[in-house]
Order: sequence, then C-alpha cells, then structure tokens
Amino acid sequence: MPLNRVPGLLVGLRFAIALLLLWDALDRTTGIGFMVGYVAAVLSDIFDGIIARRLGVSTVQLRQADSWADICLYVCIAISAWLVYPQVIVDFGLPLSIAIGAQLVLFTISLVKFGKFPSFHTYTAKAWGITLLIATVGLFGFGYATTLWLAIGFCALNSLEEIAMTIILPQWQHDVLSLFHALKLRNQ
Repeated sequence: MPLNRVPGLLVGLRFAIALLLLWDALDRTTGIGFMVGYVAAVLSDIFDGIIARRLGVSTVQLRQADSWADICLYVCIAISAWLVYPQVIVDFGLPLSIAIGAQLVLFTISLVKFGKFPSFHTYTAKAWGITLLIATVGLFGFGYATTLWLAIGFCALNSLEEIAMTIILPQWQHDVLSLFHALKLRNQ
C-alpha cells in the first residue's frame, strides 16, 4: 500500500468507527470497546492531517472528508449519549441546543455564502476536540457529565470564531487556523 493513501484510510477508519460506536450503544450500554474505539477514532483524526501534510497529500477533498468524518463521529457519539445517558442529555438540553444551533448557523452561513460547509481546522476547533475527548471519556468511561460544560463552551467559542471567519473571507478557504489568519488572508 502506498503511504500517500494512509491519510484517506484514516479518515475512512473514523467513519467506520463512528458507526461501530453507535452500533455498540444500541443496547443502551457501552463497554471498554466503546472507549477503545473512540480513542482510536480521535487518534485517526489527529494523525490523518499530520501524515497528509508530511506526505504533501493534504488536498481540499481530503480536508473536507476529514470534516465530514468528524461530523459523523460526533453525531454518532451524541446519539450514543442519548441512548446510554438520556438523563444527562435532558439535563444539558438547553446548553446543548445552543451549541448545536451555533454550529447550524455556521453551516448555514457557509452554505449560503460559499455553497459548501466550512473546513477551517482552527485552533479553537482543536481545543474543542480536546474538550470533546475529555467530556466523552468522562461520560462514557466514568459516568461523569460535568466536563460537558467545557465541550459546550469551546463549541460556542469555535462556532462564533468560524462564523466571523466565514463572514469576512471573500472566498471559501480550508485550513485557516484563526480569525487572525482569516483577516490576514482577506487583506492580501
């Protein structure tokens, strides 16, 4: 297998793991396999981009597929949380709705303006990913829900930043690391 195919395979692996995680939660319980699968999905998310950049194969299509794999993973995690921990989802209903709403506003603005979903991969998105890892491990590994506040807060921060970036950028861009970088691109 050629090395330049590894990033795409890692993205595909994340899609597959996401569906397996959901399948595992269908009986309203999860075990150690769920956590192992989730951590493997997170590692694939980290390394697909690193490997793609090192091999010089970080294409627009790969970055968009990476974004779709992330969405698929976290939709499956959210549904799994609803199945296994429904009371937690009810208890966090309003803040979760606000976070989801902020993401939907971002997607809508990007679709209207550029005809495609955002794929910025910002620093705040990376921080949000770390807090999602902490919250998911806390919930599924230990039944601890308080760390959801971190993930919700970083989701809101990331959404606001990427909404602003979408508004100020004259054309669709991928891999724009921050609002500061978007302003520099706009001024060029």
